[in-house]
Amino acid sequence: MASSDQGSSGAPKPVPGSYGLPVIGAVRDRLDFYYFQGQDKYFESRVERYGSTVVRINVPPGPFMAKDPRVVAVLDAKSFPVLFDMDKVEKKNLFTGTYMSSTSLTGGYRVCSYLDPSEPTHTKVKQMLFNLLLSRKDEVIPTFRSNFSSLLATVESELAKSGKAAFNKLNDVTSFDFIGEAYFGVRPSATNLGSSGPTKAAKWLIWQLHPLVTLGLPMVLEEPLLHTFHLPPFLIKGDYKALYNYYSTAGKQALDMAETLGLSREEACHNLLFATTFNSYGGLKVLFPGLLANIANAGEKLHERLVAEIRGAVAEAGGKVTLAALEKMELTKSVVWESLRLDPPVKFQYGHAKKDLEIASHDGVFQVKKGEMLFGYQPCATKDARVFGSTAREFVPDRFVGDEGSKLLQYVYWSNGRETESPSVDNKQCPGKNFVVLVGRLFVVELFLRYDTFTATVSTELLGASVNFTSVTKATSGPGSE
Repeated sequence: MASSDQGSSGAPKPVPGSYGLPVIGAVRDRLDFYYFQGQDKYFESRVERYGSTVVRINVPPGPFMAKDPRVVAVLDAKSFPVLFDMDKVEKKNLFTGTYMSSTSLTGGYRVCSYLDPSEPTHTKVKQMLFNLLLSRKDEVIPTFRSNFSSLLATVESELAKSGKAAFNKLNDVTSFDFIGEAYFGVRPSATNLGSSGPTKAAKWLIWQLHPLVTLGLPMVLEEPLLHTFHLPPFLIKGDYKALYNYYSTAGKQALDMAETLGLSREEACHNLLFATTFNSYGGLKVLFPGLLANIANAGEKLHERLVAEIRGAVAEAGGKVTLAALEKMELTKSVVWESLRLDPPVKFQYGHAKKDLEIASHDGVFQVKKGEMLFGYQPCATKDARVFGSTAREFVPDRFVGDEGSKLLQYVYWSNGRETESPSVDNKQCPGKNFVVLVGRLFVVELFLRYDTFTATVSTELLGASVNFTSVTKATSGPGSE
């Protein structure tokens, strides 16, 4: 493994790259991004063309949704962290990048994800989320286990009937219920939302993210439908109201806390809805299928190692899944971090330069002017061969095991910050960072307490991996066999 500190010597130089002709260049690049090359190849080809991992490019959606599609892209592990430095970049209205979704989709409020840490409301909302997570920390493990134990029982039932079980659909329903129960003690499916919650949430997510996705439709349909104009918010007004009503009732205690922080109940509820549905639920829709796909593809030898580690730690804890037991599962933790490294739930990060900057990559130092938009495509940074070596693009389950492995954690950026750092009211790192890693580990634990091994088919869908179980082998020993 090469050091990330190599290179970057010499005098600062201008950022290479080209935006092409006005409008035409951005449209052409958008077509490359979505249809002709795809995301990874789009960025990799520009790095190769200009011989630099810091490069000027256009990023979608471009005309006519974005004010300006032109960015300075930072595409290696060394340059990427400038996006986390609040002394150097401003994050106001940049959650989705060069465009911003209508505030009609969030009750008329700019929610926390669109606020810069310098804005007073950012501190209040993020503190509300920290308080919520702290107040419910003892509920996470038992709530997760009850919900996902039921999911796996359904997997077994579907396998018995048809020989396969579609994980993603089950995960959407289970994750939505789990988050509501873990955060508020109220399962959404047991309220007026009924079984419609995940569908309403998915529609609302699409309305915000459609400029950045492809549904696999022909280009002549998708371009005008998804990438040229915003979908009208009034079409999902009823869905959003139903979600809001759930949070305003189920989240009463969190909203009470918010009022003590100086937030109005209404603004707090819209923020609670966004953080819980977009960040938490949207994240688990991507995390668990990706994690399951990586473990499935890794095969039975990894399964055997995970079984031994997980059941051994749980047995030592008297047959219980505890935080102390989870901390002993070094391979399990590494598997979750490796999956987050390869497939971060949020791939794009942005920031406006607060001042003239010098940004160092592995191979040079580049000049950026105040006000320019910086952009990072996280998979380029977290698959950087200068840091992760020849296996940078591969799933290596034990990559983060041991002292040498732990040194690599500083280059895991999925949470909009380094894995070795902590979220605070002063930065934009995900407030649920530790929660996400915890539930990822719990997911692996639940699998291998219950099964000795399993098989699955994996394909790609809108938001990531799509997984179908094809067989499971029930546990024959240890706590999972009971």
